[in-house]
Amino acid sequence: MPPARAITEADLLAPAAYAAVRVERRRAVAARKRLRRVEVGPFVTFYFECFETMWLQIQEMLHIEKGGPAQIPDELAAYNPLVPNGAELVATFMIEIDDPLRRARVLARLGGIEAHVVLRIGAEAIRAVAEEDQDRTSAEGKASSVQFVHFPFTPEQIAAFRRPGAEVVLGLDHPEYRHMAVLPEPVRAELAGDFA
Repeated sequence: MPPARAITEADLLAPAAYAAVRVERRRAVAARKRLRRVEVGPFVTFYFECFETMWLQIQEMLHIEKGGPAQIPDELAAYNPLVPNGAELVATFMIEIDDPLRRARVLARLGGIEAHVVLRIGAEAIRAVAEEDQDRTSAEGKASSVQFVHFPFTPEQIAAFRRPGAEVVLGLDHPEYRHMAVLPEPVRAELAGDFA
């Protein structure tokens, strides 16, 4: 499916049709998601979204919540902003710490982390733009454990990213969390397909 297209109600399967293919579709998307996952440092994992991951998320919400046709517009409104527009990458990143006390202490120090995400391709730096649906840092400075970011690309940056073997580094430069990771080539190649 094209990466620069929003999900519409016409793309969705009826509940019975989805139930019949649910296991197979979840398995296929899970395999693709493995190539769209990047760990950065000890606590943060990025999950790069695409049409298929958001389609599955919407179908799952409809399947689990059983809200019927009235639920569809809300799900489309919630998840379509996370479908790449053809000139960007979009990621959900999660701050994953099992111990609740440690998680609370770390999140209390990571306020504004969503403004400290950068993708580097050679000398080019692409700053992430946080999803604006709501504030992800509380007034007290506590970060949410789930963040949504967009990486807007120029045509030249897209060409550089698409070049086989290009070194792409994903990083966080928050004063309390400075880590980076080089995207493995299979991940870079998978994400290159998000550009129209």
